Amino acid sequence: MSFGPAVSPTGNGFMVVVPSAACPCASGSRFAECCQQLHNGEIAPSPERLMRSRYAAFVVGNEHYLRATWHPLTRPEDLELDPQLRWNKLEIIDAGESGDEGFVAFRAAWHIGDESGQLSEHSRFRRAYGRWYYVDGDVAPS
Repeated sequence: MSFGPAVSPTGNGFMVVVPSAACPCASGSRFAECCQQLHNGEIAPSPERLMRSRYAAFVVGNEHYLRATWHPLTRPEDLELDPQLRWNKLEIIDAGESGDEGFVAFRAAWHIGDESGQLSEHSRFRRAYGRWYYVDGDVAPS
C-alpha cells in the first residue's frame, strides 16, 4: 500500500501522515476521520479499531499512544521503536469480542533497508474501565 505524497519521513525518521491522507490502517477513511482521532484521545469502540489505531501508531512512531493502549499488566517497561522500520500494509484476517475479551488476527507487511517481511499475529484484548487494551499476542512463524 502506498500512502502517496501525503506521507513523508520526519526529522526523527518516522512517517508523518497528513490528516487528509488515507489512514495507514487501511480502513478506507482519511487519517483525520480514523486513527488520528484515537491518537488524540477518542476511545476505541472495539478491539479491531484499537488494533488498527495501534498499527497506525507504529507507522507514525507514536510511542505514547502505544504505551497508553497496552494493558498495564503486560506493558513492557521500555518500548523502543525503530525509525528505519517501515510498516506498509495491514490486513485484518479475523476479529471478534465476547464480553470484555477480544481478539484480532492480522498480517502486517514491513521493510527496513533491503529487507522485507510480514508479521502475523493473533492479538488478545481486554476491556477495563470502559476502554480496550492490547494484552498480548501469539506471533506466527514467518
